Amino acid sequence: MKKIEPYVGIHNDRYGGMTDIGRIIRDAWAFGLIPESETCAGWYLARIEELWEKVQEIWDHYGCSVQNFPEELRRRYLRTQDEAIARAKALGWDPDRELEDE
Repeated sequence: MKKIEPYVGIHNDRYGGMTDIGRIIRDAWAFGLIPESETCAGWYLARIEELWEKVQEIWDHYGCSVQNFPEELRRRYLRTQDEAIARAKALGWDPDRELEDE
């Protein structure tokens, strides 16, 4: 039986969190669900799923569109995304290569 490992934390995840879990965490930061200092290191999947459900509720509230966010939320969301992209590129992430891998 394979041992279930806790999450490594967004900064230790692939390209600084350019994964589904990383996306959940960044969205949670932008939505104010967790502080931006929370990397979720040591969290198990059940806790991450609970966070995902809360994130999804907010996305649903805004019709799953950034355009529907209030201005302050839109700025915070775009900032977290821009920072994540810059960090990932500095770590060697190539979004075009990611698309080829799919």
